[in-house]
Amino acid sequence: MSAKVSTKRQPRSKDEERTESPSENAPAMAAMSERAPSNHIYVGKKPVMSYAMSALIQLSQAGEVTVKARGLAISRAVDVAEIVTKRLGNGTFSVKNINITTEQVKSTETGEMRNVSSIEILVGK
Repeated sequence: MSAKVSTKRQPRSKDEERTESPSENAPAMAAMSERAPSNHIYVGKKPVMSYAMSALIQLSQAGEVTVKARGLAISRAVDVAEIVTKRLGNGTFSVKNINITTEQVKSTETGEMRNVSSIEILVGK
């Protein structure tokens, strides 16, 4: 005997519909895409090669890319720049400029201001 599984969706409450509405997030997503230039790559927790491939695609289109990171992701940003210039670029690309700064960020846990290191690496032809 085989059991029949129902694929019918349960109706959602009004609260669920409100929180999942894509139109509410549209202004925030549009504002984020307007603030971030297309040739900037913000390094986070993804694998290094995904950022390196994104950087390579941007370099083929724009000729220059800025790899940015804060805090513990700084080492990953340096890895991305090294992979693009040494391994994937075959000597075509090089590091043009490195800018290191300290940013003040409000802590989500305590609400106090904290200093966070950041780096910007400009890679181009």
